Amino acid sequence: MQDSDLLTEGLVLMGLGMGFVFVFLTILVITVTLMSIVIRRFQPVAVNSPTQNTPKASSAPVGQDDEVMAVISAAVHRYRRHKGL
Repeated sequence: MQDSDLLTEGLVLMGLGMGFVFVFLTILVITVTLMSIVIRRFQPVAVNSPTQNTPKASSAPVGQDDEVMAVISAAVHRYRRHKGL
């Protein structure tokens, strides 16, 4: 085979591969968009009324925060003493 034949075959193979990927991604985007439309159409709308009591994330007790701060401070102090800073 000539070098030009190999180059031509390589370019054809590259074009087919890139075309296949482009078509696959286009079909994927269309499918996901259609699924999104279908889900929005058939899913019931969530109603958030102000009278509903939504549970809020509970924060950690204050004592636990103080304990964490003490542990972090002790670790920093020990690190600085160990490294001679």
